[in-house]
Amino acid sequence: MTGIFEANGIELDMMDDQKTRAATWFESLRDQICGAFEHLEETHSGPHADWPAGHFERTAWKREGNGDEAGTDSGGGEMSIMRGRVFEKVGVNISQVYGRFDAPFNQQIPGAAEDPRFWAAGISLVAHMHSPFVPAVHMNTRMIVTTQSWFGGGADLTPAFPDHKDTADFHGALKAACDDHDASYYPRYQKWCDEYFYLPHRQETRGVGGIFYDQLASDDWEDDFAFTRDVGRAFLDIYPKIVDRHMNKSWTDEDRDRLMIKRGRYAEFNLLYDRGTKFGLQTGGNIEAILMSLPPVAKWP
Repeated sequence: MTGIFEANGIELDMMDDQKTRAATWFESLRDQICGAFEHLEETHSGPHADWPAGHFERTAWKREGNGDEAGTDSGGGEMSIMRGRVFEKVGVNISQVYGRFDAPFNQQIPGAAEDPRFWAAGISLVAHMHSPFVPAVHMNTRMIVTTQSWFGGGADLTPAFPDHKDTADFHGALKAACDDHDASYYPRYQKWCDEYFYLPHRQETRGVGGIFYDQLASDDWEDDFAFTRDVGRAFLDIYPKIVDRHMNKSWTDEDRDRLMIKRGRYAEFNLLYDRGTKFGLQTGGNIEAILMSLPPVAKWP
């Protein structure tokens, strides 16, 4: 969507350059994460070690529309899905889409009430593991443009068996990324994460948290973009280490049963409360990519 409108008073040429840089980064981060996860599959020596190592399969998708200057829905993305011997199901998806928000949904999006046209690009990742001792994880970062422009995203950990070192290391990596930009980010975004990933009907958080941020639009776009990149890099550094720490451990049927019940909670949140799921459905995204976050198998007691 080149040259349709400006956001936050930024000149059109500059805005187009920012969009290109953001979308290019999300694709690069996708490639790095997929490489790190495939390496874990290849080096695994624990349960299911006799299974073949998993590798990502990529599927491109396009939105309906011709992408003309009137704002017709268009764009698309690419799903990267792996089912292996460590990762029972992991998706690392990227997208770059644009079009118009339908009423009344446009009233809920900053800057879209004045003009329903939008552009959005991002990366979204969810991993569900065979081992009950390797925590499930979610990470996404995105850039959205209406008549305003902002970044959002975060990462959070959902273990069936919480481990203090895993939690401390995961939060520590994200805190370091935050502190490099603004000392107020981590306490604010950590609290936001706990409040967001909460199941009111269960009166419990989904997992052990992380960070969540949205509508990040300071007077310094470069720093906002740098922070978003650092969140991705922090995730890329710490999560494979947590996986490697536990992936070769044996487990029992009782351990696996506990994981299945935890996955049920995960599914409840994503179907009932997750804003990303609602955003994807409202903007005509790929259904399989949107519901990629759901676990392959779950259980309710």
